[in-house]
Amino acid sequence: MAVEEDEHGEPVGGQPDVREDCGAFWRVGSVERVGDAVAVDVLFPIVHGHGGEDGSLQGLLELAGLPYVGSGVAGSAIQMDKEIAKRLLSFSGLPVAPWRVVQSHELARDPKGVATRVADELGLPVFVKPANSGSSVGIQKVTKLQSLPRALAEASRYDTKLLVETAIDAREIEVAVLGNEEPEASLPGEIRTRREFYDYEAKYVDESTELLWPAPLAEIESDSVRDLAIRAYRALEGAGLGRVDFLMERSTGTFYLNELNSLPGFTEVSMYPRLWEATGLPYPQLLDRLIELAIDRHRKRAALETTFRKFGF
Repeated sequence: MAVEEDEHGEPVGGQPDVREDCGAFWRVGSVERVGDAVAVDVLFPIVHGHGGEDGSLQGLLELAGLPYVGSGVAGSAIQMDKEIAKRLLSFSGLPVAPWRVVQSHELARDPKGVATRVADELGLPVFVKPANSGSSVGIQKVTKLQSLPRALAEASRYDTKLLVETAIDAREIEVAVLGNEEPEASLPGEIRTRREFYDYEAKYVDESTELLWPAPLAEIESDSVRDLAIRAYRALEGAGLGRVDFLMERSTGTFYLNELNSLPGFTEVSMYPRLWEATGLPYPQLLDRLIELAIDRHRKRAALETTFRKFGF
């Protein structure tokens, strides 16, 4: 997309020129145009949400033949879709909270009926979530039946498939996983918030949210949740990195798989690198390891044959 300029090189129409040389790209406002080509060793897609961690970007990189950090197309898509992830986790014998799926067309036809059916099957309170979303966008905790249709309608703004799951009174525990065929799990961490749950505000606005690394758990609890994290990572086709989020029921100490994030936050103050720091792997070495894993995975996939020929010919 071209930007029209006057004889002095200024954008026509008085728009401020916010052009910035970004190496391979020129950024003009929100517009980028390709400049000189650059050689790429590995791409690290530090992006969230639709198009970034749902397999779409990963598919583009596969078609381009570029090595990249993180799970592949299938793994990324599976981990993004909360319903499919729960089905696979359950099939693998891993503990998940009871859940039901609501389709937006069902909701549009009979919102009160759908709400009543779900409440009868799961009881209250429940969490209502878009099946494909990140950063806790569209998630609400519902304690009263009359509030459920509105929560479902709110979640349906973000996806046509909604997940409703039993609300468990629990601690929020996270484990960082690293690796391809032989993944390793970090020491677990814990998130404590004064809000009712770890929602969007708690993640990005509320400064009272506490991140504890490692989490104050008994050794047997830590070992157990780390083992569950690796099993979940394998069940959902994890590769490179992933953060596995758990709910630890306060009354029983039981761990429930909440979700697996294929591209967790990765600033130096994010939980994923902090957990590896606590486990003995500093941030620079963690980056090196992720690059090595991406190259190794790409090399193995590139060696596979993509056309049929009879063996021995």
